[in-house]
Amino acid sequence: MSKKHRVRDWAPLPPALPQDAHVIDNHTHVASVVPFSQALSHEAVEKGQPEIAVYSVDQLLDQAAAVGVEGVIDCGCELPHLMTAIDMAREHPGSVWAAIAIHPNEAVLHGHRGAPGPDGLPVRYKPWHDVPFDEAMTEVRRLAKAYPKQVVAIGETGMDLFRTGESAKEIQREAFRDHIAVAKELDLPMQIHDRDAHRDVIETLLADGAPRKTVFHSYSGDAEMGEIAREHGWYLSLSGASSYKGNTGILESAALVGLDHVMVETDAPYLTPMPYRGRPNAPMMIPYTLAALAEYLDTPVEQVARATRNTTREVYGI
Repeated sequence: MSKKHRVRDWAPLPPALPQDAHVIDNHTHVASVVPFSQALSHEAVEKGQPEIAVYSVDQLLDQAAAVGVEGVIDCGCELPHLMTAIDMAREHPGSVWAAIAIHPNEAVLHGHRGAPGPDGLPVRYKPWHDVPFDEAMTEVRRLAKAYPKQVVAIGETGMDLFRTGESAKEIQREAFRDHIAVAKELDLPMQIHDRDAHRDVIETLLADGAPRKTVFHSYSGDAEMGEIAREHGWYLSLSGASSYKGNTGILESAALVGLDHVMVETDAPYLTPMPYRGRPNAPMMIPYTLAALAEYLDTPVEQVARATRNTTREVYGI
């Protein structure tokens, strides 16, 4: 018997949220969903499996709207993708906004060609990595100032120690500090990427002084970290990872900070919520994450949806 193939096609659309309980995807990468699904489709055809549908950005946004996701904050976190997110926001006023930054793993590559890769892994440099980090950061600041109606956040920035060697750790920390400074200078919310770096991220925030509105995107901390977030008024954005087995600490943290400090996101094309983990993700999947949060809080999903939408609009002024 042939080995059963893992299902990688799109999950079914969730039931639509009520009109008065529409939500906003706090953090996503819609433009990246398209090539991601193209790659999955090609892989499926090579294995003799059915072709996976490939949707355009407009189709993905339409599908999201159909289930009650009334808007998205699209994140551009590589130098050539900054304007991609901004242009998407310009083309969809009132339903798409942009967050821009240099991702912590990207920050290590800018201007450091020839440095050893994380954990000895090969480094995949791109042409734009020849640009020194300081110049890349200057472009983030310039674009944030040039497009104030579209750019509503600095992010994602922070630290990612999942595969980062010790030499890259301090490069990431300094890049994070530069983003903190820009967010404070422009009084913009900051979206934090924190992977296996809770202690370092918190220490850096406390040492430099966190921006007025600090958001942990795809929050992955435990209840102890949730208490710290509550103490400092930081916001938690829950992705599909909050629905995975063993991640109850994320939900506990959401309960600790309260719904006025909780948002929801997809971080698409990854982190698809249960029961469809492993399939491509997109903003249309938000209701599944909402359902998991509502079940944990023993609160109607419509009430949770309205609360997260109100928090998102208050944080970003949208």
